[in-house]
Parts: sequence; C-alpha cells; structure tokens
Amino acid sequence: MITPESGEQPPALYLHIPFCRSKCGYCSFSSFPCETPPAAYLEALKEQALFFAGQDWCRERVFATVFIGGGTPTIYGGAELAELLGFMRQHFRLSDTAEISVEGNPNSISHESLVQLRRAGVNRLSIGVQAFSDRLLKGIGRAHNVAQAREAITLARQAGFDNINLDLIYGLPGQSLEDWRRSLEIALSFAPEHLALYELSVEEGTPFAALEQAGRLPLPDDDELAAMEEAAQGLLAGSDLIRYEISNYARPGRQCRHNINYWQNGSYLGLGAGAVSCFSGLRVKNVADPGQYVNLIAAGKAPYHDSECLPLTARFRESVIMGLRLLAGVSLPLLREQYGLTPQDYYGKILDDLLARKLIEFGGDHLRLTALGLPVANQVLARLV
Repeated sequence: MITPESGEQPPALYLHIPFCRSKCGYCSFSSFPCETPPAAYLEALKEQALFFAGQDWCRERVFATVFIGGGTPTIYGGAELAELLGFMRQHFRLSDTAEISVEGNPNSISHESLVQLRRAGVNRLSIGVQAFSDRLLKGIGRAHNVAQAREAITLARQAGFDNINLDLIYGLPGQSLEDWRRSLEIALSFAPEHLALYELSVEEGTPFAALEQAGRLPLPDDDELAAMEEAAQGLLAGSDLIRYEISNYARPGRQCRHNINYWQNGSYLGLGAGAVSCFSGLRVKNVADPGQYVNLIAAGKAPYHDSECLPLTARFRESVIMGLRLLAGVSLPLLREQYGLTPQDYYGKILDDLLARKLIEFGGDHLRLTALGLPVANQVLARLV
C-alpha cells in the first residue's frame, strides 16, 4: 500500500506510454517498438488510476503536475491523449495551476493532435529533436529528419503552445563541435522556453553498448566533449535561457516543475508499464512489459514488479544527490527537518575533501555545486552515493 506522509509538498502524477515507432540505438528507457499502439493499454492505465483514485489518501491530494512521458506518447492520437487526460481530471484532483506536459517526437506530431492536446489543457510540450542534422539523426536511429523537427516546432506554436522544451544530445557518434554548435544555434532560433542538453550515455544492454564494445562506435573524446559543453555555455550566455539544473535551461518561470519535484525527492504517483511511484520512502515499480501489465490489470492483480522501503539514511542520501543537480543546490534546513541530518554529519571527510577542492560550496543555507564542480558533476555525485 502506498501512502503519503503529512506535510509533504504536492505530489506529481506521471503517465507512461511505453511505445515508439522504433527504438533508438542509445535508448535504455522502458520503451517497445510498435507501429499501432493498443487501445487496451490506455484502458489498463485508466484501471490502475481508478485503483489509486479510490483510496482516501489519494482523494485528499492535489497533484501539482502531470507528465505524460515515454516512449513516445504522441504515437497515440491527440484525441486519445486528450481523453486520457480528461479521465485523470475526473478522478484525481489537479491543481488549477497544474503544469501538464506531454512528450512527443517530430514524426508523430500533427497540427490536429497538437490543437487537441492544447484544448485538453496540456500547457507544456517537450519535443525530442536530439540533433538538427539528418546525418546524425540517421546514425542514432531516429525516425524523423530535420525538416520534420522544424515543422513540429512551428506547428506547436501555431497550436498555441507557449511553453516548449527541445531535447538535444551531444557526444553523438561522429558529431563534431561544429555539428553541435549548429544544432544549438538552430534550436535557439526557435526561441524555446526550455532546453534540455544531455550528454550521450552509453548504457549496458543497448545496441550502442555492443557497438562500443566492438570498437565500432566513433564517440567524441573527453576534450571534444568539454569543448561541446563550453560551446553550449557560450551560446546560451547570450540567450534568455538560464541554467537551473545540470542539463536543463529555462526562461524565468519556465523551469520544469514536474522534474524539479523529482530532483527535490518529492512524492510522485506513476501509472503505466515501467512507471515508478514513490511516497514516504516506499518505492514501487510496475512491470515493464506492456502486455504483462495489461494482463495483470485485466486479471485484477497489482501490476507491480518490485517494491522497496528505503531507510531514512538512503532517502537522505538520495535527497542530497538529486538536490545537487539543481544549481540552487539542496536546502540544509529542509534536510535537517526531514531527516535530522546534515551533509556534514553524514559525509564527514568526503564532504570536507569536495569543499577543499572547490567542487561544492555552501551558499547561504544551501549546499551546491561550484562552477568547477558542474563540468564533473557525475564524478562529484558518485562520491556521495
């Protein structure tokens, strides 16, 4: 049983659509190739929603954000997603100012579907562009081209979206510094409210991992990656996008509230195959396979794959590590209030060493990464695990 604790910030609602037209070579997310997504999956997702909506604690909660992610949510039509969102509004209490996000890929976005989503109350659109280069897109297995990416952004504006995020990846196979600069310049020319710039991570079990092991994945070296990071900071310094998280930039007031809740180790309810819920230190993960998920729901069984109750120290550690991803850092008074611990108490000499090397610093009542620590954030955070 998932139950919230009193006094927590408003929770987030996540709906997972695990289907994509094709799976990219680098993708390690819970997603499955599918040309025509099954209607039965959306019905199963609604059934799981009804289970939680029927619990007293859930009826009492007001959800501050909704995020429909994937996979590729827009593999379903706009009318289907609008109906799904309407169902959630009917059975959950959403804030009047809720941030409602949908992820989409350029090849599965149409003017009609965008208008339907906007009318349904979706007020934030995240478009998986990844690169403004047909050569690079083909190399990583993306199903869209640059022309489709440009058109998708234009259509989103025409449909009335005034909060658009563009995802871009650097460190791609065969990507040069000039390729990266060009992608950034084109992205900025569309004046997005939000940019997410991710360094490629080659994850175990992906086709890219097999290619890398075989020596057939020509990735940029560390110096080239550092130059790409520096180029991004230089170009964005002249824009109105402000870095607020290691990989995320936004205009003032346009930060992704759903993800901030996650980085602040807030509570969230995840519905759908592979989705995760976390309340009061209890983390529950649904089965990843959508067919198994649908069958379990149809049989009246809980679609859980596993669950764990995190001890207080593990929750504290996660709050520190996730909070340090934010440029504002992690609140020391909040850590003390929630866990009765401070980073000094818990990490001791490890923290002293990071402070001495000027990789982290105290800023007011927050602990945060420094300008020196940001480029090596993964190494810094790994020491705090």
